[in-house]
Amino acid sequence: MKEIVVNGQKRTETGKKASKMMRKEGLVPCNLYGEKRGENGLPEAMAFTVSMSELRKIVYTPHIYVINLIIDGESRKAVLKELQFHPVTDALLHVDFYEVNDEKPITIGIPVKLNGLAQGVRDGGRINLSIRKINVKAPYQVIPEHLDIDVTNLKLGKSIKVGELSFEGLEIATPSEVIVCSVKATRASRSAAAAEASGK
Repeated sequence: MKEIVVNGQKRTETGKKASKMMRKEGLVPCNLYGEKRGENGLPEAMAFTVSMSELRKIVYTPHIYVINLIIDGESRKAVLKELQFHPVTDALLHVDFYEVNDEKPITIGIPVKLNGLAQGVRDGGRINLSIRKINVKAPYQVIPEHLDIDVTNLKLGKSIKVGELSFEGLEIATPSEVIVCSVKATRASRSAAAAEASGK
């Protein structure tokens, strides 16, 4: 995984009114969750803000990053946990980060990359990617930027499910029955198959 630096500042004021004021100033309220837990046993969050210009480089991108959060000069390594957008304007309202360390595995969605020209596509079909990311569990240092899937032998009408895949050093967390990609028949491929059948 690539590393990227994001700068932020701790915030003391919380609540809707304070958050609204921050957004007007171009800042996005954020929380960092880690090992620290409160008296109720629930994860305790560090509240901070990051400018929208800083967040743009990690939110509006297909890449995944280990984020080196610099909050008031203090460095913490984290990954994106959750993004909250406005339902109408699509503006970024809130970001949750999850702190990572060298020992503890994390679960994160990794982009899928299809390699090769599927046999079914050569036969006139169209490849369909059903999921863009597969969740994996592993220490962050061994997590790749994308998961390579060879589709060369995928035939017309066939699919690849998560359960058929394996990646060294990674534990797959997405359910095994989920379809990753498939080759669908097109009108052209159906016409060709019909013509071939009638010619026999």
